[in-house]
Amino acid sequence: MPSNLPVPPAWLPDALNGAWDFLARYPTVLSVVVLLVGLALVVAVRQFILFWGLKITTRTATELDEQLLHIIAGVVALIMGYIALVVAVQVLGLGSFAEMVVIRLLMSILILQLIRAAMRASNVGLVILGRVRNRFPIVEERTIPLFDLVMTVIILAIGAYALLQVWSIDPTAWLASAGIIGIAVGFAARDTLANLFAGFFIIADAPYSISDYIVLSSGERGFVVNVGIRSTRLRTRDDVEIIIPNSEMANAKIINESGGIRDRYRLRIKVGVAYGSDLDQVCALLDQVAHAHAEVAKSPKPRVRLRGFGDSSVDFELLCWIRNPADRGRISHDLYMATYKAFDRDAIVIPFPQRDLWVKQMP
Repeated sequence: MPSNLPVPPAWLPDALNGAWDFLARYPTVLSVVVLLVGLALVVAVRQFILFWGLKITTRTATELDEQLLHIIAGVVALIMGYIALVVAVQVLGLGSFAEMVVIRLLMSILILQLIRAAMRASNVGLVILGRVRNRFPIVEERTIPLFDLVMTVIILAIGAYALLQVWSIDPTAWLASAGIIGIAVGFAARDTLANLFAGFFIIADAPYSISDYIVLSSGERGFVVNVGIRSTRLRTRDDVEIIIPNSEMANAKIINESGGIRDRYRLRIKVGVAYGSDLDQVCALLDQVAHAHAEVAKSPKPRVRLRGFGDSSVDFELLCWIRNPADRGRISHDLYMATYKAFDRDAIVIPFPQRDLWVKQMP
């Protein structure tokens, strides 16, 4: 065999050396044959993995493991396809420099594809772990965005380092420059970074979640519609969306009216009656008013409490529970109206402040 023909690879069986010598006289044809054989192996291996893998994953109720299986099969196909392309390029005999550039380009494309596949696999894997609550309680629906962001940063950092290594670029100078730029960006975007870190802590600590009804110390109240990395969004009773930076949310006093051991909210209806009224009758009327309202919870039962003796009245408080804290304004209105009508019907006086003026001597 002439010396300028490519030497058969060591992994090639001796029985195929004759065919290699024949094809080696035509490098382009040999490269195409190697590529076609490699692609055929890629398709065969991918189908083999999917065929046997789907037999296992079809036994589960979720489709997430099937998505993960497709990602794994795709990664195996990518690696085998890259190997086939590299072998096809090597048998072409392009020259050392051209061959090096082409192989590095192929390697760069492979790394980018692996980064994309790794981010998809990371997202699917976190969702799977989040559903296995008894073994991985830290990975939940509210913490998945946090872990997903961390995994994305790690994958991108590893991928960037691998790309630099492929092209023989020393990352030391880049890291030093990134450190200086990071310090400058940190000073310029300290508010944004504060919101970012506060978002991490809010997602991890979960003082509130989507659809909770919260009240802030500044007076804003509403349903939580989104908890993001930078801000939290509330929808008020006026159907207006309020966007609050997470740094403010992290330092604010928050009352979560949807939290607690019950999924109910307690109303306090305060009323005063005149001295001399039948207090037992007052308690009975208030109890009837609460039980008559369809949206007042029957359990826990409504309660009537005497709270004290005022300047002009005996002060009572009706305590009852409702299911949705956003309805407290409307239900309080209904209860106050019903209380006034019941007192008026039974001649129970609701006093108002009065002052008697005694004139000891006319001027």
